[in-house]
Amino acid sequence: MTAANKLFDPNMRVNGDRLWSSLMEMAKIGATAKGGCNRQALTELDRQGRDLFSNWAKSAGCTIRVDSMGNIIARRTGKNNTLPTVITGSHLDTQPTGGKFDGVYGVLAGLEVIRTLNDNKVETEEPIEVVVWTNEEGARFSPAMIGSGVWSGEFDLEYGHSRTDKDGTSILNALENIGYLGDDSFKPSQVKAAFEVHIEQGPILENENLQIGVLSGVQGMNWYDLILEGQPCHAGPSPMESRQDPFMGLSTITQKLYDMVANYAPWSRVTFGDIKAEPGARNTVPKQLILAVDLRHPEQSILNEMDKHFRNIVAEESQKLNLKGTIHDEWTSPAVAFDKGCIQAVRKAVDMLGYSNMDMVSGAGHDSVYVSKVAAASMIFVPCEKGLSHNEAENAKAEDLKAGCNVLLHAMLNRCS
Repeated sequence: MTAANKLFDPNMRVNGDRLWSSLMEMAKIGATAKGGCNRQALTELDRQGRDLFSNWAKSAGCTIRVDSMGNIIARRTGKNNTLPTVITGSHLDTQPTGGKFDGVYGVLAGLEVIRTLNDNKVETEEPIEVVVWTNEEGARFSPAMIGSGVWSGEFDLEYGHSRTDKDGTSILNALENIGYLGDDSFKPSQVKAAFEVHIEQGPILENENLQIGVLSGVQGMNWYDLILEGQPCHAGPSPMESRQDPFMGLSTITQKLYDMVANYAPWSRVTFGDIKAEPGARNTVPKQLILAVDLRHPEQSILNEMDKHFRNIVAEESQKLNLKGTIHDEWTSPAVAFDKGCIQAVRKAVDMLGYSNMDMVSGAGHDSVYVSKVAAASMIFVPCEKGLSHNEAENAKAEDLKAGCNVLLHAMLNRCS
């Protein structure tokens, strides 16, 4: 069989044992006592993970370059290296109590695609690249997905470099500290198609006993800080009916938000992930509450309606209780629709391979959100145990990870000339 014929050989499969072994080897870096990983962005442990991936990619014949945000690009040359590339990838950084698969699976699945092409002596027309995006999680530096965000033009480089962690270390300083401040050019115009394979991070595929999710898009996401201001007073002498207590407003506002998202079920989401009371004394009614609010929906028009209702609820309840209610817009990520050609490439691969599947929209943000703004892109999901992610107990079956990687392989080949 010639190389040209092998390019579309339906019998080509990845080495699932090798993929699993690579995942387990990477998981040793930042391993936690409960079986997860703590490999936060641009730390010494992240450097070790980056070095390990880069060494593996070099051993597979790839060249490595690093751009100004520390994004790593491992390139497998093609017959015509002037053509735009077909890329895949994800991230290696984790949450403080993260798992072995979130992000890292997408990176190492891309590496396994390259290793499989090498095994089968397949030469693609276009170059193929695996990208490690910087600070996808947003656990150390806010906002999330900053590496792909700067690459896509969503943020400028100065903004990306200036983000700081809780200790005041900037991304620029952190990149310099670990030796991953690069200057190689990596532009959206150089990308023909992009794919990302990922664990679902939810329970739907497992509950439906399906192996592959074909992603058509990503939910829109709005992050806010809700600030409720009242009047501090002593917990004992102050009658309940005379208080300007921010917690009184909080209880009704949060319940009304839960009621609101129920009206937009099943894909609507509201989450209250963090709260801070000031001055934060046990026996004092707080002057101020700051509540982190996360609203999501896959249809942008409905997310806009939810945003409007949220603002009305805060205004009405604050007025009733003589509080000052302010909403600070922290971050927005509009709903994303993936490229039809890339979605079709995934569907063709799934059908050819015979895996059970369903169409899905991602409830979580991924680097593909920003990639899709400037390049043709799509995603592939595989199940994870009990839907757990951002959790040390995160787990996935080796056979599902192999299946997702096989879909990635043939979807990428579909987009090669």
